Parts: sequence; C-alpha cells; structure tokens
Amino acid sequence: QLQLVESGGGLAQPGGSLRLSCTAPGYNLDYYRLAWFRQAPGKGREGVGCIGTDDATPVYADSVKGRFSISRDDAEDIVYLQMNDLTPEDTAVYYCAGLFGRLRECPLSREYREWGRGTQVTVSS
Repeated sequence: QLQLVESGGGLAQPGGSLRLSCTAPGYNLDYYRLAWFRQAPGKGREGVGCIGTDDATPVYADSVKGRFSISRDDAEDIVYLQMNDLTPEDTAVYYCAGLFGRLRECPLSREYREWGRGTQVTVSS
C-alpha cells in the first residue's frame, strides 16, 4: 500500500516561507493525482491544492491562491508545496494525499485514498 511521507514543516514568521515535500519511498507516483490538505486546531480538514498527472496545472483553494504553489517531479517521485507570505491562519497540520488514476483533473475533496501522517506548520512571531 502506498505510504506518503511529508517533510519540511516547522516554524515560520508571518510573511515567511516554507516548502513541504511529499514522497512515497519505493513507489512510482506518476499515475497518482496528488493533493495537499491541512487541518487547523478545532477545524475540519481543508483542501489546499492538488495536481493531476501529465504536467497538469495545479488547482488551489481560494484561501491560498497566489501564495502557495504545488509542483511535482515525477522523475524523483516527489510533490512539493511552496508556501509564501505565510500568515498565522496558515498554522495547521499539512497532509499529503494521493488518488490513483492517470488524469489531469484533480479533486480538492476528501476522496483521496492514500494519506500521509502530516507535518506541522506553525506561523508565529
């Protein structure tokens, strides 16, 4: 079973940047649509953005559009979430998720079958 592993979380100051990574050791991610979700304390899990296969254009939630960007490197089987201009409202546990299926379109809903354990992102001065 695909196991996704997130890394790169930590503490950032408001206005700062972090880059999260997600890998699946031993697995080829080429045929997976990949997404990032987050869950803040006391809130539900929110879709941040996703990217389909075959050089698809990423899709983003309105709350992060223009600040966050998703990219994937299929040669290295890794997906990134670049987060810029961070605010305290971005504080959450960030999860990587995968959905098998070679499609350029990706959902920002909870239908993903594979999930990582999450990495904490804290934005505070």
